Amino acid sequence: MRECATTAPWATTTTAPGSTLDELDLELITALQVAPRAPWSQLAGPLGVDAATLSRRWARLRDSGTAWVTCYMGASQVAYGALALIEVNCLPRDREALAAECAGHPQALSVEMVAGSSDLLLTVAARHRATMVDYVLALGKIPGVTGTRTHLVQFLHREASQWRFDSLSRDQQRGLPGPGAGPRPDPGPITSEERRLILALAPDGRRSLVSLAAELGRPEATVRRLLAGVLGSGKAVLRCEAAQPHTGWHTSFTVWMSVPPAQLARAAGELAALRDTRLSASTATEANLLAVVWAHGTNDIARYEARLAATIPDLRVLNRAVTLRWVKRMGRMMGPDGRSQGCVPMDVWANPHAYIGRARGAGAGRDPSASDPPDTRRAVSGRCR
Repeated sequence: MRECATTAPWATTTTAPGSTLDELDLELITALQVAPRAPWSQLAGPLGVDAATLSRRWARLRDSGTAWVTCYMGASQVAYGALALIEVNCLPRDREALAAECAGHPQALSVEMVAGSSDLLLTVAARHRATMVDYVLALGKIPGVTGTRTHLVQFLHREASQWRFDSLSRDQQRGLPGPGAGPRPDPGPITSEERRLILALAPDGRRSLVSLAAELGRPEATVRRLLAGVLGSGKAVLRCEAAQPHTGWHTSFTVWMSVPPAQLARAAGELAALRDTRLSASTATEANLLAVVWAHGTNDIARYEARLAATIPDLRVLNRAVTLRWVKRMGRMMGPDGRSQGCVPMDVWANPHAYIGRARGAGAGRDPSASDPPDTRRAVSGRCR
């Protein structure tokens, strides 16, 4: 008999209040958060349904944009490039158009319309610090932008691919495929061939090896080794996501904090351990610590900050931004209902001037030596005009 996830005393309710996903949907999504490319046959036992049912259920969730698996560079690559959260202010009439334009930039991993001291919040990755500077300068020249503030990430203490809906019991979790040995401490930078693979997997992280081999023009055995290498080393990460408003987790917000430098490591650990923390990072600004948080409602913001104050007495909250709407989330273009409407794969190698110029209908600044994967060209041209 199929075990209900609520039998585990530590588990949250399987179907969160306000969720439009049923119990099996959330269990399937949680299982794919643990093992994103696991065959349906391996998930059938823990979830208590047959593989064909899981395949049909996932196809419905994927095709409706309610859930998806994506691929992007891992946290290890921050050491070789640059990652930043950029607050953007703009003229009120330009907010929606500017958000749509920024979502078309391959460097912009996520774009949010926010309530707070800024109008938009961008999570941006670049190949190295100089390219990040180029992006920030080009961003500031877009008509309608009135100001930017850049928070450079020094270290990721918790990455959102580690966050779970916790819709599975302990017994169900024990039946899932194991995570493997874990990322290597210093896997080295992503190679050009690994980049092509990651970009090909971005729209669908469960894409078959046969399909990947055909696109990359490489033998299936070679692609299998490449995939195992980038995932096993931590150069790339697979993440199963779901449309946030349909999961019961209705509120997303970012908190900027300051702690004494001597307490930063301990505070980061405490922050990363909190249930609602999706991402935590050290930053090179006055706010030397930040967290991206998911909550069930706006009332949880004050409760979260109260827990921070109780856990880390010397911590000061300097700023917060509450997400009004996700326009793009880790490469996925979001509709107003939170469902995925397409993919602009994140590409830290792309020339920022090329994409910002093209979005404005001008080809100036395009580096003719910069080649973009076909999927990236199609996605950008269809989404940021």
